[in-house]
Amino acid sequence: MPQSETQNRQFVLAERPKGEPTDNTLRLETTEVPTPGKGQMLLRNEYLSLDPYMRGRMSSAPSYAPPVEIGEVMVGGTVAQVVSSDVQGYEAGDWVVAFGGWQDYTLSDGTGVINMGKSPQNPSWALGVLGMPGLTAWAGLTQIGQPKEGETLVVAGASGPVGATVGQIGKILGLRVVGIAGGSEKCQHVVDTLGFDACIDYKADSFADDLAKAVPDGIDIYFENVGGAVFDAVMPLLNPSARIPLCGLISQYNATALPEGPDRMNYLMGQLLRKRITMRGFIVFDDFGHLYPEFAKQMTGWVQEGKVKYREEMIEGLEQAPAAFVGLLRGEAFGKRVIHLAH
Repeated sequence: MPQSETQNRQFVLAERPKGEPTDNTLRLETTEVPTPGKGQMLLRNEYLSLDPYMRGRMSSAPSYAPPVEIGEVMVGGTVAQVVSSDVQGYEAGDWVVAFGGWQDYTLSDGTGVINMGKSPQNPSWALGVLGMPGLTAWAGLTQIGQPKEGETLVVAGASGPVGATVGQIGKILGLRVVGIAGGSEKCQHVVDTLGFDACIDYKADSFADDLAKAVPDGIDIYFENVGGAVFDAVMPLLNPSARIPLCGLISQYNATALPEGPDRMNYLMGQLLRKRITMRGFIVFDDFGHLYPEFAKQMTGWVQEGKVKYREEMIEGLEQAPAAFVGLLRGEAFGKRVIHLAH
């Protein structure tokens, strides 16, 4: 079913998943296109971002943001066009970045909306390298990682929108960069296209040994967004005074219990203490949103100069979003996964 001028397709949360989301987690509904009131504008969503944090919003467990309630539209970042506006600074035809959710149309009073003008280049990139993932990479590395030229940076999820950007910024700043990704195709892309010094396949039986050989001088900065067995291999290789920006733990998002095996907590705490390691979790817009203008200026320049390359995985049709999201959590995405709603 294509996008319509009179109907609003919406994916609402039908039930809270236990483990991986299923076909019953989200329900597709159709309503009338909403009518904007005074001080509102109507946005037609063109692109929907798929991001791992959405799994947490499906859960009722305490988190940094309230969960999506049963029957509510699933949350998500969007790039949209203004259909009509009674909001100062916005007019019909403007492209905007908003938080419109998994639906065709949404109303907004302008809060949290960024106006990109009438004809931005690559508007969907505002959901990736020039948006939240890009800011996550830039702020996490520069503000928490505190990189110094010549240091070794290891990046988990290196072919994804955050990890790919972290590593490329690291190279710009004079670091030796080692990526971690799943499979030879992704690792080849990370080295040949993104310019990392090396990339280690976490799916290989020899992963831990391969990683150790790739960082003969140890790890000064580890950018964490995976957790699990990847962090188990990284932990012994961390140098004194290492820094760990922590923006996500995708390996845990579908977990229904603690992982099997020994309790690693005491070992981790001992490492943090003895090596004086800094590990800081961050929620990017809460912690570093005030730096967005500085980031946007610098990243736009890097992209235009070809210093930062970006891979986008465009999927056509809103109806494909649930399956594409499950694939994202399974590690199947190759680049930034975006849904084109106007298909």
